[in-house]
Amino acid sequence: MNIPSKYDAAEVEGKWYKYWLENGYFHSKPDERKPYTIVIPPPNVTGVLHMGHMLNNTIQDVLIRRARLQGFNACWVPGTDHASIATEAKVVGRLKERGLKKSDLTRDEFLDQAWDWTREHGGIILEQLKKLGASCDWDRTKFTMDDDMSASVIRVFVDLFNKGLIYRGYRMVNWDPEAKTTLSDEEVIHEERQGLLYYLAYPVEGSDEKVVIATTRPETILGDTAICINPADERYTHLKGKKVIVPVSGRVIPIIEDEYVDMEFGTGCLKVTPAHDVNDKNLGDKHGLEVIDIFNEDASLNHHGLHYEGKDRFAVRKEIARELEEKGFLVKTETHVNKVGTSERTKAVIEPRLSDQWFLKMETLARPAIEAVLKDEEIKLFPKKFENTYRHWMENIRDWNISRQLWWGQQVPAYYYGEGKEDFVVAENQEQALELARKKTGNTSLDVSGLRQDPDVLDTWFSSWLWPISVFGGILDPENEEIKYYYPTNDLVTGPDILFFWVARMIMSGYEYRNEKPFTNVYLTGLVRDSQRRKMSKSLGNSPDALKLISDYGADGVRVGLLLSSAAGNDLLFDEGLCQQGKGFANKIWNAFRLVSGWEVSETEPAPKVAEVAVRWYRSKLGQTLHEIEDHFAKYRISDALMATYKLIWDDFCSWFLEMVKPAYGHPISKTTFEQVIALFEENLKILHPFMPFLTEDIWQHIEKRDSDKALVVSDWPSIPEVDHGLLEGFAMVTEVISGIRTIRKDKNIAFKEVLELHATHNGSAFNGNLDEVVKKLGNITALHYNIEKVEGSVSFRVGADEYFVPVAGSVDVESEMEKLKEELSYAEGFLKSVRGKLSNERFVNNAPEKVVAIEKQKEADTLAKILTIKESLSNLGK
Repeated sequence: MNIPSKYDAAEVEGKWYKYWLENGYFHSKPDERKPYTIVIPPPNVTGVLHMGHMLNNTIQDVLIRRARLQGFNACWVPGTDHASIATEAKVVGRLKERGLKKSDLTRDEFLDQAWDWTREHGGIILEQLKKLGASCDWDRTKFTMDDDMSASVIRVFVDLFNKGLIYRGYRMVNWDPEAKTTLSDEEVIHEERQGLLYYLAYPVEGSDEKVVIATTRPETILGDTAICINPADERYTHLKGKKVIVPVSGRVIPIIEDEYVDMEFGTGCLKVTPAHDVNDKNLGDKHGLEVIDIFNEDASLNHHGLHYEGKDRFAVRKEIARELEEKGFLVKTETHVNKVGTSERTKAVIEPRLSDQWFLKMETLARPAIEAVLKDEEIKLFPKKFENTYRHWMENIRDWNISRQLWWGQQVPAYYYGEGKEDFVVAENQEQALELARKKTGNTSLDVSGLRQDPDVLDTWFSSWLWPISVFGGILDPENEEIKYYYPTNDLVTGPDILFFWVARMIMSGYEYRNEKPFTNVYLTGLVRDSQRRKMSKSLGNSPDALKLISDYGADGVRVGLLLSSAAGNDLLFDEGLCQQGKGFANKIWNAFRLVSGWEVSETEPAPKVAEVAVRWYRSKLGQTLHEIEDHFAKYRISDALMATYKLIWDDFCSWFLEMVKPAYGHPISKTTFEQVIALFEENLKILHPFMPFLTEDIWQHIEKRDSDKALVVSDWPSIPEVDHGLLEGFAMVTEVISGIRTIRKDKNIAFKEVLELHATHNGSAFNGNLDEVVKKLGNITALHYNIEKVEGSVSFRVGADEYFVPVAGSVDVESEMEKLKEELSYAEGFLKSVRGKLSNERFVNNAPEKVVAIEKQKEADTLAKILTIKESLSNLGK
């Protein structure tokens, strides 16, 4: 074989990915096999590959590649999400660079710009996933704004409206003043921030008295329409029925009573601003208060802001505080920590705002989704701890605000024909809307010019919640072959941060539109953090360039590095050294292959006993590890499955098995043994392939020239060999014996080429037959004697209850060796004395944690055993 001296990931990865694509190994279509289906969590169309994507998609690729090897019809559907807020912000930013505003364009002109942006940037992240080795069915790539995907969203909206589940309501919503759109509760991140609590004095009309209230937002006094006191608060009984004057504005507002007021917070008086706080709005509705909205859509003050009109809310906060102080209305300020809602996308501080919006009733939809996860266990979350989070969200669910004040997205299919609140119809297209409007109004002369479509678009999540159904055409054509074959999907891999945003909603839509779960298992990855436990982000500058990592360490190295420390649901503390470890693992396997491929093979050479036992042992070890791997995969412990594979190949195969079967220098290996070694190497490659697809395919193809249908990517997952537990137990003891011999050689500076003898104080049965041949070869032992006598002039070591003696009288300076042993004995006895001193101290034993005491007792036992061994070695050398 012509094997390169070094593994070149850059050259190998491009070659084999192209080969896989050209041969259509990733493409799936319905057939007689059992399907295994994954749908990708669609990344934002404007996105680029980051560490979270790499972890998530590596796990998905491991699962899909393994399923492919297991004989399933593996289908991994890729795609991207149109990301209304993020994409629109990008397009607005680009327009700004050209001196244009969104309002300078018509809706169609703006959408042309958005499509240009999408075509320019939309495929970047998917191309980057290919560099990682993602074996998606690229022929099935979907985009949430594809014609069929959008048509599915519109059809669902119409259906839910007709079922009475979608309604239009004037509600207090979360307003993002930067994106100029409403957000759902789940898109608001609440952050603790330190600010000020302002104590303001409101003059009581017709008296010299003042009422003091505490607020964190003094600018909102311009929207105050009442002061509220608790009817049980005796401090303010005399104010019942009176009015106060709002500072700065001079408006007169009533004092109302309500038990909602917390008498312990601030001064026990509450300013009521119904337009800018959801609780104030409830109070306002209850008491029939006026609603005064003081903000524009960008959170600058409108005409109700008086001389502050047009200024930003935070600038006004500082300015009005100064004015209040100058005019004697500001009593004092205090530092105050409170939770501030911010936009998940733009990071802008959210402004509560009253607005007409579209809502989806969630309570009915949530019921089957709650039962599926928490009662029937049709859907399992890994790790299970997230069931509590799921329960909390689902049992406290609120109606979903599904409309957004944007242009990029699926436009709400509501058509207005008049100015009244109910003067609209909902339909899939303009033609159907016209027909419904004529029927509703009785006006047969109404034409399309009399209809105007709602300008809002639907929340992006309202398209992605249909993802497992819509990618297979299951909304538009519910009985098509693909949806019936691929749905429900098998596994979903995603982050816990979108457990409600996306996962729960997909479950709801699955039961609503297929009467079936959308997937069986949900594997929730952790967040990727740096070594200081900080979340990786561009702003912190702690997020490495994903493509540079692949360039530096190879895709396989990066995949291994990510997976080695990513237990399900636990955050991954990323360390670039892990990628170096992955690269080192690839080089180890490559060098092992070069070693094997360099052996001369003999047709006539018989297989030695040591090779025969080595093959039997490794098959058992392989079987044992495969059982472990199957268990890890069943519990979605992907990191543990990789670690088991890693140890099998690095320790058992490379460090032990190859050493046992390796022919002596200058000698050939028997053909029988060589073929067995290659067969076992191929089994290793199959197990490793899901984790390191490029390296394994390259070695597989180097082993022999193969037809395209024999590529590793479409080969068979290994069947589990029979496990000889007795052989494994015997070999575990043998490895300790060999390690003991190697330690003596190292300590006594005895070269490996120098042959030694080994004497054991047992009858040899623990070595289980031919395992003594392994001891002889790997320890370079010429003779193995089993007896129960101590051997003169030897150094000994223990394995379990047995003692082993290596005669070294002719190989070492006995006097100097005895001096060294005496020094070791003196140190060990001193250490034992200090440990026993601790254990004889009652205060220590009674007060120290049980675990600490146990450690000290183990130290005592270990030191006693060491002292015994040293004394026996001294005794033997002295004879």
